[in-house]
Amino acid sequence: MSLKAVSTIAALALAALAAPAAAQEVTLRGVTSFAEGTQFSKNFERFIEKVNKDGKGVVQINYIGGPRAMPPFEVGNAVRSKVVDIANVTGAFYTNLMPEADAFKLMGKPMSEQRKNGSWALINELHNQKLNSYFLARQFHNVPFHIYLNKKIDKPDFTGLKIRVTPVYRDLVQALGGTPITTPPGEVYTALERGVADGYGWPVSGIFDLGWEKVTKFRMEPAFYSVEVNVLVNQDVWKGLNDAQRKVLSDAALWLEGLDSENEAVIASERERQTKAGIQPIEFSPDSAKAFLAKANDVAWQAVIAKSPETGKKLRELAGN
Repeated sequence: MSLKAVSTIAALALAALAAPAAAQEVTLRGVTSFAEGTQFSKNFERFIEKVNKDGKGVVQINYIGGPRAMPPFEVGNAVRSKVVDIANVTGAFYTNLMPEADAFKLMGKPMSEQRKNGSWALINELHNQKLNSYFLARQFHNVPFHIYLNKKIDKPDFTGLKIRVTPVYRDLVQALGGTPITTPPGEVYTALERGVADGYGWPVSGIFDLGWEKVTKFRMEPAFYSVEVNVLVNQDVWKGLNDAQRKVLSDAALWLEGLDSENEAVIASERERQTKAGIQPIEFSPDSAKAFLAKANDVAWQAVIAKSPETGKKLRELAGN
């Protein structure tokens, strides 16, 4: 047998051995920190469908579910410790591991801009260091928050009110004289029904998913901050993927961020739906509304910078507010 023939056979043999490894499909375990099928899980579920379609034979996601499978405030640590591989979770649920996550609500620029101006790079670095994760995507940058109440107020003053919070609103509620109460989303309905809470902070959309419109009377204006729901991948898992697998996930992440273009219509529909359900807006004078927004912004940044002076200042500079 000629040397050329031997070389050809050897090359084919090596290719045959390598082919199964290159083509081996990887399955990632995924969870969401919000109830399945609700406003802040829906797009992640669409993302999973896209990955599983585009990544057939390359990478798949086994969707374990939401809070019934894992408590929301444990999701961040579950990604960090590789209990799960990929998760849909807000930074507000892992500020115990990453205090800087409290700044994400203040960074309302589109993700296309954040990926260009250095915001994404810094936030990804923080996730690498503190959450052992890769920051794959952020959703809902253009969806604001509100304070919902069952007692009408005539100025931005929460004195005497007990308001359910996450870290998103805690500092603001306290600064305006309110008493913050922390409970998982699944316990808010009962707290409102029994008068344990007089109100809660939540985005403009999503309360109908949870049935809260039945125990909500007022929505305070103006809206403030920006929702952030992130898709995180355990860093060790991310590094272990090959280029093709990472590309499927990265392409789907950009597609997912692009879904934010749908939010304007969703917000308008949600406001109309709340009005029909009897939720009345509480509107302050222009000066009071302006002062409230300034207070909300300043209180939040002060809290972030107090916990992480150097990084907090960098994040504020990138946010431009």
